[in-house]
Amino acid sequence: MKNMTDEKKFNMLGTVILTILAIIALMPIIMIVIASFSDEKALLSNGYSYFPKAWSLDAYYYMLNQGKTIFRAYGISIFVTITGTVGSVLITTMLAYPMSRKNFKYKNVLSFFVFLTMLFNGGIVASYMMWSNIFHIKNTVWALIFPNYFVTAFNVFLVRNFYSNNIPEALIESAQIDGATELRIFWRIILPLSVPTVATISLFTGLCYWNDWVNGLYYIRDAKFYGIQNLLIKIMNNIEFLKSGSSNLIGTGNMNLPGSSVRMAMAVIGILPILFIYPFVQKYFIKGVVIGAVKG
Repeated sequence: MKNMTDEKKFNMLGTVILTILAIIALMPIIMIVIASFSDEKALLSNGYSYFPKAWSLDAYYYMLNQGKTIFRAYGISIFVTITGTVGSVLITTMLAYPMSRKNFKYKNVLSFFVFLTMLFNGGIVASYMMWSNIFHIKNTVWALIFPNYFVTAFNVFLVRNFYSNNIPEALIESAQIDGATELRIFWRIILPLSVPTVATISLFTGLCYWNDWVNGLYYIRDAKFYGIQNLLIKIMNNIEFLKSGSSNLIGTGNMNLPGSSVRMAMAVIGILPILFIYPFVQKYFIKGVVIGAVKG
C-alpha cells in the first residue's frame, strides 16, 4: 500500500514538472502568435509582451495581399517536402537494409563509406559546382530536393540499428526458406515492421525540407521556384527596403508597414503545418529514436 502511495506521489510530481516544462516550451510560440496580432507602433514603443497595448491585423492583411504568391510558395514547399521525404525514406531504408544483414559480404565497407560522409564533405563551393555544372539542377525545383538533405548518414545508421536490434534474423531466414527474394522480404517484412523508425526519419527529413532556405539561396534565382521560407525572407527584405531611408527616393520612406509584426506572422505561417502534423507522428518519433539510437 505504501509503495502504491509513493508511486502516485512520484507520478503526480512528474506530471507537475512535465507540465511546467511544457508551458515553458510553449511560451515562445505563444509570444510569436500574440506579437503577430499586435499593433506595429505599440510593438515598437512597448516591446514584445503577452499583454500588448493594442491589437491589429495589419500584418495578416499585408500577408493576405501577397496571398497568390504565398499559396504558390506553399505549393512548392509541400511538393518539395513530400517528394524529398518519400524519396529520402525509400533510399535510406533500402541502403540500411544490406548494412544490417550479417551475411552481406560488403556490409562493413558500405558502412565505412556512409560513416565517412559524417566526418568529411567537399564543402559549399565543390557542392555548388557539382550540382550546377554536372547535374544542371540550378534554378529548378530539383535543386530544393537533392542537395544536403536527400540522404543523410545519421538517418541511415538510425534505421540500420533498428533493423539489427528489432527484426529477428530467424524471421528473414524463414522467409528465404519459403522462397522469398530479398526485395520481397524488404517490402513485405522489413518495412511493415519498421513503422516507428520510418516515421522518425520522415519527421526529421520533412522538417529539414520544410525549414530549408539555404538551397533556395544558393541555387534558385527565379522567384517562381521559391519555397515558403525563401519567399518570406524576400517579403521581409522588401519591407525593410521600403521602410529604409533609401526608399525616400521614390517617396515611400514613411510608409506604415508592419515590419516587426510581419516577422511574427511569417513565423506563424511557417510553423503551422509542423504544428498540425507533429501530434500524429509523436508516438512513432519517440519509439523510433529510443529503439534506433540507444540500443546497439
